[in-house]
Amino acid sequence: QVQLVESGGGLVQPGGSLRLSCAASGSIFSINVINVMGWYRQVPGKEREFVSSITSGGSTNYADSVKGRFTISRDNAKNMVYLQMNSLNPEETAVYYCYAVSCGTYWGQGTQVTISS
Repeated sequence: QVQLVESGGGLVQPGGSLRLSCAASGSIFSINVINVMGWYRQVPGKEREFVSSITSGGSTNYADSVKGRFTISRDNAKNMVYLQMNSLNPEETAVYYCYAVSCGTYWGQGTQVTISS
């Protein structure tokens, strides 16, 4: 079992930046076999949308809409994944969910990101 806790969400003005963090905890075995970690986001009434992912080896993947503005990083020693988000626009207001692929796929509870003036 893996538990994921996100932090760093909040209110930011259009064009601003936020850094999301996700901490993974759980059984040592499950933590040690985590391969992919990443982020999705969801607006009420819409499907959850892929944002970015990173493997244990550091390979990254981004949705086209965030390339060049978002940066995902990972600290394997601390079991943390981060998402630096720059040049945010109001359409990116959503709940951002962290996920991890280990023995199964695990999700955090989500953190609200609101972009508004």
